[in-house]
Amino acid sequence: MAKSRSQRLRELIAEKTVQIPGAFNALVARAIEKSGFEAVYVSGAGLSNAVYGLPDVGLITMTEAVEHARRICNATTLPVIIDGDTGFGEAMNMARTVAEMEAAGVSAIHFEDQVLPKKCGHLDGKQLVSANEMVQKIRGACAARTDSDVMIIARTDARGVISFDDAVERAKKYVDAGADAIFPEAMQSKDELAAFADNVKAPLLANMTEFGKTPLLGLKELAEMGYRMVIYPQTALRVAFGAIDSMLSDLRKSGDQNAWVDRMQTRAELYDLLDYDGLTRIDRAATEKTDS
Repeated sequence: MAKSRSQRLRELIAEKTVQIPGAFNALVARAIEKSGFEAVYVSGAGLSNAVYGLPDVGLITMTEAVEHARRICNATTLPVIIDGDTGFGEAMNMARTVAEMEAAGVSAIHFEDQVLPKKCGHLDGKQLVSANEMVQKIRGACAARTDSDVMIIARTDARGVISFDDAVERAKKYVDAGADAIFPEAMQSKDELAAFADNVKAPLLANMTEFGKTPLLGLKELAEMGYRMVIYPQTALRVAFGAIDSMLSDLRKSGDQNAWVDRMQTRAELYDLLDYDGLTRIDRAATEKTDS
């Protein structure tokens, strides 16, 4: 039998450290797969910012997040890791989020120990639920799975709210509660990333988001520390919108887009990414069947 995407993700992180770019829509997920990466990350900030034009402060609903996940899972054959925010409520809400995300096709979901409404992990002013409350939520999330290969990743934001030591202690409790991996958010130095890996014995996820509190380290360096997943949540979005801003400014000044044509994705490249040829083959097969 063919392995599921969730099984493939577990095998990947058992073998090596996996580089996982963020997709803010289905087309970016296709591009990530075509570029040779082995998994896709879906950021809650990317959903809030790029799809709804909203800040990442807990304004998106579970239904909106699940539909976003479904579209991305349908666009790629790769395992998809998604940001589940706080689980959109208490333990029962988080359990339902797991069931819905699993049905949408995701291979892993991470949940954070912030209160609802949450904030971006690299902003100040966050608040946390108690460690015991988060433990209950993790247990509920694990119990809600029908596929035991779907990973539940516990994220702790304690470093930016209480202390590094509290983040370590919370992470250990979350592992004991059944979390398959740990995501330490907003570590503030290379030494902290290394120390966290030394103290928490579980598969670890490192967040290499730009303009945040965590230094941007290379894949090899993080792998040597012991991190098994490295995500780049907003990199594609920031590059894309940086280019869009520059193009719009130039278009307004110059009156045409000619200076940008050589920097554009061509129509042929877009059609290749969308697999127009595959649709043509399906259409041809359907027509031949009808004709016969």
